[in-house]
Amino acid sequence: MFGFIAFRHDEPVPSRKPTPCKLRSQFGDNIASLRKKLNFTQEMLAERCGLSVRYVQSLEAGEYFPALPTLIALRKALGATWDQIFKSCD
Repeated sequence: MFGFIAFRHDEPVPSRKPTPCKLRSQFGDNIASLRKKLNFTQEMLAERCGLSVRYVQSLEAGEYFPALPTLIALRKALGATWDQIFKSCD
């Protein structure tokens, strides 16, 4: 069959969501903190960056790490320095 993947009944179905790692979680916490300091909602930040609200939620939850153009858009929208965005991410 086209595109059909069969799983054995005793194998777990793979998760589509990546598990958060420490660095992604810290990055997400930093973004959320900077956003809240500006009294922005996730919707407001998403709109200013040209992102979906769900993607901003995923970033703040530590599920994803953004590509460079998105990082630049976040930095600009938050009026933050790179040090603020990557605080404790070393």
